[in-house]
Amino acid sequence: MALPAYSAPAILVLAWVLASSVRGYFKRQKMPPGPTGLPILGNVFQMPTELPWLRFADFAKKYDRRGTNYSHRPRFIMAGELLCNGIMLSFISYGDLFRRMRRVTHETFGPNAAPQFQPLQQREATRLVSELLDDPENWDEIVKRSTSSNILTATYGWPRITDEHIPLVKRIHAHTARLSNACIPGTSMVDLFPILNYLPTWMAKWKQDALDWHQRESEMFEGFNKDVAKKMAEGQAQNSFVTSLIETKDRNGLTGKEAAWLAGIMFSAGAETTTASVSNFLIAMIHYPQIMRKAQAQIDAVVGRDRIPTFADRPHLPYIRALVKELLRWRPAGPMGIPRRVDHDDWYDGYFIPKGATVISNIWAINRDPEIYPDAEEFRPERFLDETETQDISPPDMHSLGHSSFGFGRRTCVGVTFANQSLFIDFALLLWTFNIEKARDEQGNEITPSLTDVVDAGVTVGPAPFKCKLTPRYSDVGAVLERARANF
Repeated sequence: MALPAYSAPAILVLAWVLASSVRGYFKRQKMPPGPTGLPILGNVFQMPTELPWLRFADFAKKYDRRGTNYSHRPRFIMAGELLCNGIMLSFISYGDLFRRMRRVTHETFGPNAAPQFQPLQQREATRLVSELLDDPENWDEIVKRSTSSNILTATYGWPRITDEHIPLVKRIHAHTARLSNACIPGTSMVDLFPILNYLPTWMAKWKQDALDWHQRESEMFEGFNKDVAKKMAEGQAQNSFVTSLIETKDRNGLTGKEAAWLAGIMFSAGAETTTASVSNFLIAMIHYPQIMRKAQAQIDAVVGRDRIPTFADRPHLPYIRALVKELLRWRPAGPMGIPRRVDHDDWYDGYFIPKGATVISNIWAINRDPEIYPDAEEFRPERFLDETETQDISPPDMHSLGHSSFGFGRRTCVGVTFANQSLFIDFALLLWTFNIEKARDEQGNEITPSLTDVVDAGVTVGPAPFKCKLTPRYSDVGAVLERARANF
């Protein structure tokens, strides 16, 4: 009996699936141990979508204590190809475009260049505590505005954010949230079943929506860069990342669109993570008041009460430097990072790692390795200081950072120096200005913020909303801040 014509392709597909499954079975016998998946679908239904860093940490304890460090990215069809058209630095694999983007970014935000932003960061941190002094109840919104203003000024040379900018800032935060959610393994059907990407847009509304979104975001980011170019032509532009992009465009080889998206990621990556870190700092000070008092004692001894902390004090404030490191280790804003891809077949510790495998860097678990960080759940800045508590120390293979929260290898966050500068001056000024304590409810009962409730925005994770009490440490705090702001 002859087979119907439409059955031949189906039989070929079935044969391919069966052959792939057989090949996969034999390869898996030498792969690292892990949870058993389903035929064809693999581990699709075992991919955690809520608090994944905790679930993957459990996998690591059960199956493997070590990780792999590769520089390529897996194929992000929704996030990388449709939403970003292959030009978003976070999602592109290691290659020529990646190197060119990293190089030009390093020229502005690298260790030798980032100190140029310290005056900006000093001004913004001083404004932050001044506004908190006037309106401590709305600390969350004030912190968000401050961190956004900081990175937007560094990226585009914008003046400080005012209320009229809030809708635009919210749009950029929404941009970040959509991309973050789209790159979480298991959240997009087209990434689970790539064949869906071949559907024409008239059959796949989700695909047309993604392409339309990319067009709108491109117009926004390219418009930002064009505004900077116009100001440069008029001699009114402030030095920024975008002025550097424009000045070096012949050398960096980036198209206008590529440069616009590269600038866009500077804000989307920097603002979200810094906001989360400042919020985690407040929670840490509430739960560990003895550490707050110890940090304040060092600031008082070095700075005094007649002036505010500055970057010039940084070499003399080792406990504040250690506090920044410990905060980033204890509560990384990106606890899982972005998945990576194995570029070539490899063997590790007797296990086969096939080309194309997705490798997840569980930053949360790495920062809690008990062999490196004893009592890892405890917030203890002293772990990054020598016995005299005057010299910085760092675990082996962590370089001077002391943790893995900014990634590692060729994909280490290029804004690490800028971020560390921001957090240092923010924390120093917050500790100089305020006692940070538990808020109280209407009945006068203390409200203890949770250490485990979080808001998972995809790649970036921050604490769930909480209340805290910010009390000026001295009666003349406002006057000293006012004098400092007058000198800016």
